[in-house]
Amino acid sequence: MEVLYSRCCGLDVHKASVSACVVTREAGRTQKKHGRFGTMTRDLVALAGWLHELGVTHIAMESTGVYWKPVWNVLEGQFQLILVNAQHVKTVPGRKTDVKDSEWIAELLQHGLLHPSFVPELRIRDLRDLTRSRASLSEEASRLVSRIQKVLEDANVKLASVATNTVGKSGLAMLEALIAGESDSEALADLALGHLRAKIPQLRAALEARVRDHHRFLLERLLLQRRFIVGEIAVLDQRLEQIGAEEPDLATTVARWVTVPGIDRVAAWSLVAEMGNNMAQFPTAAHLASWAGLCPGNYESAGKKLGAPMRKGSPWLRRMACQSAWAAARTKNTYLSAQFRRLASKRGKNRAVMAVAHTILVIGYHLQKHQCDYRDLGGDYFDRLHADGLKRYLVRRLESLGHRVALLPQECD
Repeated sequence: MEVLYSRCCGLDVHKASVSACVVTREAGRTQKKHGRFGTMTRDLVALAGWLHELGVTHIAMESTGVYWKPVWNVLEGQFQLILVNAQHVKTVPGRKTDVKDSEWIAELLQHGLLHPSFVPELRIRDLRDLTRSRASLSEEASRLVSRIQKVLEDANVKLASVATNTVGKSGLAMLEALIAGESDSEALADLALGHLRAKIPQLRAALEARVRDHHRFLLERLLLQRRFIVGEIAVLDQRLEQIGAEEPDLATTVARWVTVPGIDRVAAWSLVAEMGNNMAQFPTAAHLASWAGLCPGNYESAGKKLGAPMRKGSPWLRRMACQSAWAAARTKNTYLSAQFRRLASKRGKNRAVMAVAHTILVIGYHLQKHQCDYRDLGGDYFDRLHADGLKRYLVRRLESLGHRVALLPQECD
């Protein structure tokens, strides 16, 4: 096979050590040199110096958890780095050692047989840390709400059966009163605000409970935990907006994302953090959808296309795209909501939301590729696209109900 890189290196990265194999090819002869280094900063600096002495230009390593990140951070900017999926570089069974693994990675790199993973620039990686931390905190806040509901059920407080949001303004006021020792259901129900006041009779019945000191203690601790997490989420949101003020191009990208139905600023920041604001790494929108795992599986044997599950992709991007798709499905008179209803009636809601999530990524790809804002096609787009077929369908439905239908053009004033 053709040698693409005459001086390259394969790294087998672990928590406490890095095995390196440098492969050089000169005058038709291949030579290998091995080295083993620690993962402390001074050790990684020594690794970089050793690679410079050997004239290495390209380096490949596996994406082993988070252990590749310090190695990448030290070597970035000095060499051409390639991060590869560990599943793509599995060697043949037998004789597995760290030295053999580094040799195999170096040989694959030498012949250009490695497919690099997408590693964004440093500021986007920092942005990912913030948005993923926010997502984790949001999940923890949801878990705390479930635990609060569990305690309320144990105390026979049926607040969730009447109020949509147990920890809304009204719900929190009632919980604080319960913790303070209030047990009168009428006094608790009178704390309702807004539209919930119309349900005061139901609230009185729901708040007739047997709350013990044990329940009050648990509710107090859970509310304190939730209040702390909500505060941390607010701090992260403030930090994201501060980054937007410092990085105008990122702020512009976020503002462009917000023009898409179903996407708020939280979702926009997450999408920018996962995709970046430069689509050069994705040749087409289909490549982006495939990387996110929002495209159909591909399995063909003996000339027959068989059923296959959807591809595995970026779980963070896929989750945010699906959340945005559910939000877009509830919008009124938009292309995305029309697409959801059209597919949900035939294929079910789950498949429909995956299709809308795919569409959102395609839209975002073109918005960033061409630096333009979103222009909605309208909720009647599919009706206008298939106007003749829709007319025939509606005529058949009316005729099946016993009506005679005659279509006349509308007269213009």
